[in-house]
Amino acid sequence: MNATVAGVLAQVDLAGSPSPRLDAELLLAHVLGKPRSFLRTWPEHVLTPDQMTAFQQMLARRRTGEPVAYLLGRQGFWSLDLQVSSATLIPRADTETLVEAALSLPLPERARVLDLGTGTGAIALALAGERPGWQVTGCDRVPEAVQLARHNAERIGAGNVEFLLGDWFAAVDPSARFDLIVSNPPYIAEHDQHLTQGDVRFEPVSALVSGADGLDDIRLIVARAPAYLARPGWLMLEHGWDQPQAVADLLSARGFVDVQGHRDLGDHIRVTGGSWHA
Repeated sequence: MNATVAGVLAQVDLAGSPSPRLDAELLLAHVLGKPRSFLRTWPEHVLTPDQMTAFQQMLARRRTGEPVAYLLGRQGFWSLDLQVSSATLIPRADTETLVEAALSLPLPERARVLDLGTGTGAIALALAGERPGWQVTGCDRVPEAVQLARHNAERIGAGNVEFLLGDWFAAVDPSARFDLIVSNPPYIAEHDQHLTQGDVRFEPVSALVSGADGLDDIRLIVARAPAYLARPGWLMLEHGWDQPQAVADLLSARGFVDVQGHRDLGDHIRVTGGSWHA
């Protein structure tokens, strides 16, 4: 490869990626320790041999399908730059729909919020940052995820959020009542063909798959959430593009009212929630 920035980028082959140029620029900027703008400002910059080796190694991993976020160890979400690892899902833009939906609700100024299956802490930290008066609690059953979420909170300086280790509601005080419960739970069916494609091949299966129809964890959350909700309180769930009616039916059958869906960037209903008054 020509060792200048321009030469290196011109010769990169990432044909299997849906965004080859972007991937190459992100990886090269990471190796150089520079922002992407540096690549355009200094196209004649010459890489050192060590930088070339590191870049070629990252390209090789990307060609196998390993997600760029895992290679970089970070991912942007909302207004945050989060550290990520293979112990958690990679935060995605579609999940920002859940943050937007939560922020649109008529909640108290000092609301208590619970984020189930918090992973990197993305949803909890986005909400805590936008509403400093809220007290946000995130839970996850994977110790590495809780450690990562706590680290992200420390990096960001979020003082109104805590993270607990436990499966769904297991670590939550039974007497606690929340104004809002949010979750991006596993919602892919166990035999879904998409599990063998793209980035999800490298993400933890336990954070993706939920039974034969992908709704097992959502059923559990819908069934148990009312015991932890204030009155009124809200439950908001992310789900698959083809699951909005099923999730809405589960909420209505449990006794939630004002059930409504929220559309993602692809114009699919990605989040469904309802209010609890009983």
